[in-house]
Amino acid sequence: MAEPQSTRAPQSSTTPAAESAFFSPRSQRQLGLFAAGVGFFALSTAITRRSIVRRYKATVPKFYQPSNRPSGNINGAMEAFEALNIATVNVFSVGIMVTGGLLWAFDIASLDDMRSKVRTNLGVDPIRTDKDAEDEIEEWFASVLARKEFKALRGDKGIKTKGDEDEKKS
Repeated sequence: MAEPQSTRAPQSSTTPAAESAFFSPRSQRQLGLFAAGVGFFALSTAITRRSIVRRYKATVPKFYQPSNRPSGNINGAMEAFEALNIATVNVFSVGIMVTGGLLWAFDIASLDDMRSKVRTNLGVDPIRTDKDAEDEIEEWFASVLARKEFKALRGDKGIKTKGDEDEKKS
């Protein structure tokens, strides 16, 4: 007997993972900062844990030491400095992790992406370049300086304006 021919269409060669936006190179690049934050957080957690264990072991009395006297040398300034350093490292690591997660969640992969999203949300043309903004600011400065120069010339010539006369009457 002959085998029946399959009428199914051939399957596409792409896999679902390749089609997914989660596994795209852009998404992986965005998650890189989050992964760096997670690694840095794990490192800071290990440093914090090591410091706490070291402090605890310093307070436990030795075998032949009386337990009613605490062990000696405590430098408050150094302990405060170490605590500040550990807290700073912990906060920065969490900050890096949160920043990476937010950039991934809002689909921002570069500074240009962020600029376009902010400009879109503010109602400004997202395609506008920095050169356009510089030209606009340059025109504004020129108009301000021209008005200032005109006022200085009027004052030198003794020309009074309506605004100057109103100020004298008040």
